Amino acid sequence: MSLWGATVITNLLSAIPVFGHDLVELNIKIYSIIETILQNNEFILSYNMDVLATIGTVHKSAFKKRNKRRTEKTEYLSIPYEFLAFFVGLIDGDGYIGINSTTRGYISLKLVLNLNIEDLSTLEYIHSIFKFGKITLYKDYKHPICTLIINRTDLQEVIFPLLKHYNIFFLTSSRREQFDLAMYILMNDIKMFKDIPFKNNFSFFILPTDAKEYINLSFFKNWLVGFTNAEGSFFIKVNNDGCFQLKQRIHHELFEAIKLLFESERKIYIEKNKYAQFSVSSKKDVQKVINFFSFTGLHPLIGLKSIQYFIWINNLKKSKRYGNLQFPGS
Repeated sequence: MSLWGATVITNLLSAIPVFGHDLVELNIKIYSIIETILQNNEFILSYNMDVLATIGTVHKSAFKKRNKRRTEKTEYLSIPYEFLAFFVGLIDGDGYIGINSTTRGYISLKLVLNLNIEDLSTLEYIHSIFKFGKITLYKDYKHPICTLIINRTDLQEVIFPLLKHYNIFFLTSSRREQFDLAMYILMNDIKMFKDIPFKNNFSFFILPTDAKEYINLSFFKNWLVGFTNAEGSFFIKVNNDGCFQLKQRIHHELFEAIKLLFESERKIYIEKNKYAQFSVSSKKDVQKVINFFSFTGLHPLIGLKSIQYFIWINNLKKSKRYGNLQFPGS
């Protein structure tokens, strides 16, 4: 409603006998309420744009194929928190942030997720949520793989702003270092690969210092589902023991947190002073694993890992040792 339009309506109302003055006052109050609502909506839109503010500077040529991205960025706030935590856990396990030099010496920055080609459905699921990224199949490899690549612009515009907004971050040392360096490059607008500092002590997020602090992270459980989707295994041993296992490079506090979460007494096994392994098979521990992945309402396992878990559950049901456990659907 324009100022002059409001003035005309007010003058017309005031001409009505008896009720004219009261209607004018009511009209003014309604106009004031409408104006406040409009201002608040404008603030909400502005706020949503601010919380997903681009990290660093994006060259205008990067938007030639994304002309609508800046006006639709707020839609990414509807992506479930559980999915984002799951996604970060998956990248901590099977992905990486690549920072390389182009042939002209500029910085190439991208996020890459490599999976077995039989797990293509996992990449398609992630792509369906973000609606960007490029999936490529490499069928001619000795071990065929599929790859999802998310480019620098999408990292700057969506992925990194979402992680910043929800305070979700990578938990393995390799991925943390890659993320921190990428953020340092973007925030300082470093263009040439030779200008990247040899040593970088920059840390964007405050990291946990012990197992309890890891568990207290609001995103930790969904992160663990994603990490399991990448690095976990559900299988039956030769002696018919049902086993759940997680294995990756040594991260003492992180694996102690996983052990603490499942309330297990099993020690973390260290292999070749390089890999840490958490493995459980007792009835008590197996039930806690089932409870975690089936009864806590977390983001579900997907793709091949989901199938592996389903087969594992069915085999446990047939076992004399585990047959009396509580299973999903029973």
